[in-house]
Amino acid sequence: MKISIFWTWYVWLVSWACLAELWHQVMCIAVDKQKIENLKNGVIPIYEPELEELVKRNYNVWRLIFSCDSVEWVKFWKAIFSAVWTPPDKENNNKADLKYVYEVAKTFWENIEEYKLFINKSTVPVWTWKSCRDIIKKEIQKRQKDIEFDVASNPEFLREWTAIYDFLNPDRVVCWTQNEKARQIMEEIYKPLSNRTKIIFTDIASAEIIKYAANSFLATKISFINEIANFAEKVGWNILDISRWIWADNRIWNKFLESGIGYGWSCFPKDIKAFIETAKDYDYEFKIIKETENVNEKQKTIVIDKLLEIIPDLKWKTISIWWLAFKPNTDDIREAPSISVINRLLDLWVEQIRSFDPVCMKHMEIVFRDKKEVIFCETNYEAIEDSEALIILTEWNEFKIPDIKRLRKWIKWNIIIDWRNIWADENLQNEWFIYKWVWKVSKKHLITE
Repeated sequence: MKISIFWTWYVWLVSWACLAELWHQVMCIAVDKQKIENLKNGVIPIYEPELEELVKRNYNVWRLIFSCDSVEWVKFWKAIFSAVWTPPDKENNNKADLKYVYEVAKTFWENIEEYKLFINKSTVPVWTWKSCRDIIKKEIQKRQKDIEFDVASNPEFLREWTAIYDFLNPDRVVCWTQNEKARQIMEEIYKPLSNRTKIIFTDIASAEIIKYAANSFLATKISFINEIANFAEKVGWNILDISRWIWADNRIWNKFLESGIGYGWSCFPKDIKAFIETAKDYDYEFKIIKETENVNEKQKTIVIDKLLEIIPDLKWKTISIWWLAFKPNTDDIREAPSISVINRLLDLWVEQIRSFDPVCMKHMEIVFRDKKEVIFCETNYEAIEDSEALIILTEWNEFKIPDIKRLRKWIKWNIIIDWRNIWADENLQNEWFIYKWVWKVSKKHLITE
């Protein structure tokens, strides 16, 4: 099938490359001309494992096409996906800002001459489809045309780092369509996946709410285990053992039950805020979800509180940070906890923050371009040279075996705050470190030079 898409970046590019991999012809339209030209030249704007190969393979056989010309290309495609950013509206209590969704509805239908299916894939509040339908009707009536169209909803559930696998092997595909004609188009789009998963057709309210509900539940699991970890430290429990035995209950399972610095990424923070505000519009209060957000905000700063217990005055100190993205194998720093950590260190007048991340430093350099105290290093071990302490914020697998000699050589006070528990089984206390993980500490081996 010929599919046209108005889109923005990150996991959306995975979706369109995967649709092309399923033998659809996919036209990706975006307003950023430079990024479109880069894609045509094989320059991928995000880091996602195996994505570059997937994009190039389908682009070379003309199944994946990139363009800035929404007017011309939309005429030739039956299904039109809207997959644009719905950021928090800071001036409206962090409700989902739908201006880009509405712009796509308006732009794509200004020049339609025959039947099209408008498919919303953005995360939007319930009943957004009605607003899109009304905008489309208005644009068609302006031209005094009688053109048939339908609206559908098809939420996205991809995870950065495993997005390609998630698309090609989904837990479920959720759709809502206005009628049988639209349903047949959606079935044709996802038919190649029908032998791998369930293609679920549901009511419109469920289709538009499910993404918010799913993200809120996953975020709640993260905040829940962090609350348990905070309490475990008070009474001397080992949170790793607690987590493992919680996971043993097959009703719970282990995903999103690893204690740490809290959730980041763009979707969880913005979707939870938007979901809370949407509920208010219907005179309802999400008490559990609100507390999930509160716990997560507090969690971002606890790592510095733990450091201050060991070094009460951080003024003129050098602190190292390893790994800055909100999760491994991505360069996405949107709402990354590392930004909050760095800003708090700056407020405490540290002399230098030496940092390293394998893929996202170019983005962090833009965020902190005016902060001369923030140094971005070429290797992780360069980042710990002459520092008083090391903070670990992301769990990259390739760095899970520590070089003890180099750590002891460069970290002057032998302090390691491991907020992802990646070295929790290495027993670094026996190597004369103050090694603090979630949630355990021993101060007896403090060494100063």
